Amino acid sequence: MGRALNPNWAKIHRSYTVKEVADLFKRDKNTVRNWLKNGLAVCDSGYPILILGSALREFIRTKKTRRKQKCRPWEFYCMRCKKPQTPVENMADYEPQSATKGRLIALCPVCLTVMNKYASLSSLEKIKGKLEISLPTTQKQINKSNPPPLKL
Repeated sequence: MGRALNPNWAKIHRSYTVKEVADLFKRDKNTVRNWLKNGLAVCDSGYPILILGSALREFIRTKKTRRKQKCRPWEFYCMRCKKPQTPVENMADYEPQSATKGRLIALCPVCLTVMNKYASLSSLEKIKGKLEISLPTTQKQINKSNPPPLKL
C-alpha cells in the first residue's frame, strides 16, 4: 500500500489526463483506470480521457472517508482485524505518558494482537463503566533504596 492520498493535491479548476493523475498521486496508470471503472467521473467520452480536478478531489475524499471506522470510547481499533474491537474480558492497562494523557493497552478478542489507544485522564471516567482499567502502581526504584550499612 502506498502513501496516503491527499485530495488537495488535485486543483479543482484543472483537467487531468490519466497519466497526469497517476503522476500526481504517484500511482500506476492502471490504478487510475480502476478508479474510472469505480466511479471517477470524466469530462466527456472523447480521447484523451480528461478528468476534472473537482471530480478527482471529491472522488479521493469519498474514497478516504469510506474506509474510516469510528470507535466508541471503550473500543480499540485492531490493526490486524481492521475493525474496532472491545478488548478481551473488557480489560485494559493505562500507561501514563504525561501528567494528563496516557496510553491504553489491551488485547484483541479475535486475534490476540496488542491494541493501543491514547486517552486523557478525564476520558477514563467515561470508559470505566464499560472497561476495567488497571492503573500503574508506583514501585520503589533501585536508586532510591536504603543505603548499604557501613562496616567499621
